[in-house]
Amino acid sequence: MSMVEEPAREGLVDMDRLRAEFPVLRREVNGRPLVYLDSAASAQKPQSVIDAELDCYQHYYANVHRGVHTLSQEATTAFEGARSEAQRFLNAPSEREIIFLRGVTEAINLVAHSFVAPRVGPGDEILVTHMEHHSNIVPWQLVCERTGAQLRVVPIDDNGDVDLETVRGMIHERTRLVSVVHVSNALGAVNPVAEIAAMARAQGVPVLLDGAQAAPHLPVDIQELGVDFYAFSGHKAYGPTGIGVLWGRYEHLAGMVPYQGGGDMIRHVSFSGTEYAAPPARFEAGTPNIAGAIGLGEALRYIDAIGRERIAAREEDLVNHAAEAIAAVPGVQLIGRPQRRAGAVSFVMEGTHPNDLAMLLDEQGIAIRAGHHCAQPVMERFGVPATARASFGVYNTHDEVESLVVGLEKIRRLFG
Repeated sequence: MSMVEEPAREGLVDMDRLRAEFPVLRREVNGRPLVYLDSAASAQKPQSVIDAELDCYQHYYANVHRGVHTLSQEATTAFEGARSEAQRFLNAPSEREIIFLRGVTEAINLVAHSFVAPRVGPGDEILVTHMEHHSNIVPWQLVCERTGAQLRVVPIDDNGDVDLETVRGMIHERTRLVSVVHVSNALGAVNPVAEIAAMARAQGVPVLLDGAQAAPHLPVDIQELGVDFYAFSGHKAYGPTGIGVLWGRYEHLAGMVPYQGGGDMIRHVSFSGTEYAAPPARFEAGTPNIAGAIGLGEALRYIDAIGRERIAAREEDLVNHAAEAIAAVPGVQLIGRPQRRAGAVSFVMEGTHPNDLAMLLDEQGIAIRAGHHCAQPVMERFGVPATARASFGVYNTHDEVESLVVGLEKIRRLFG
């Protein structure tokens, strides 16, 4: 049982108890208590998720869907139970619409290969925004190179926001897909995705959302959002690495060709031809990440035990505090000031490279990320080669924000 279940039912979040669920937070780095502010890259894992994977390997591990023996049946039940958790987490209409993959990158590549590429040709357009992660840019460039379609980019303003009227004007009869990040990993900007989806739907254009940065921080209801595909990664949502979810409308999935061929994605194989299994098995070739899926199921239960509305409200307060406090440090400039922010704050310090900032903060036990964050077009848009990024999870506190600010002040004084 999660340590946060009881206080969550009472409408409370006991931070001491919650933080105690994450073993890594007990350690020190360079003689200082760890302040982990890199959850946008990968979130830490609660003990319940670690235990769920360990329990699988220790007590009932076997391959799934193939065996009639007890261990295989138990592993299959737990694996498919995780699929049910993902369905519930997204409020998806059916378990048949939940596909387990390695993460958002593979999910987008699957949609690109199996759904979009067969449906586009010269003159057709795929629409993305200027704030996308590389995983929501490069697959579409590959499709365009193969098919002659064109990738069009919705601009972002100086705050890091998209303008809805601009989006409306860029969706037309040749648009074949709108693929948008729900929350920017580089800026923390929360996109108005329901409104974008409504504009696309009005013109019969399907929508894919990259939910990697949204799923850990915001309530996600794909039926309310009105999209066609939604993807998120387990490791950013307090789950294991190497596992993620693609949700797709069943009518789309049923008409899509397989992304990979192999075992478990077939109904019948002969040398004269193969009959494919129905979704989701059609897109899950080979032995899956069994323990990873089980761990992901536990991570989703963990998030809901705390309460996603509660997480969103608390983290919004925390991230706004961080943005204000960081911006108040002399010589520090925020990169992006979106209307709504979730999860992350990016910034630069005058006279100090972001890599140096990250290394000097690490000496104080503070872990942040520095670089282009796999979002080089965002860096180009704001005229910087890289940024420092503090990103937050359910376990972070206002005291840790203050520790970061104190660390930045020390570095500022060091560099004069």
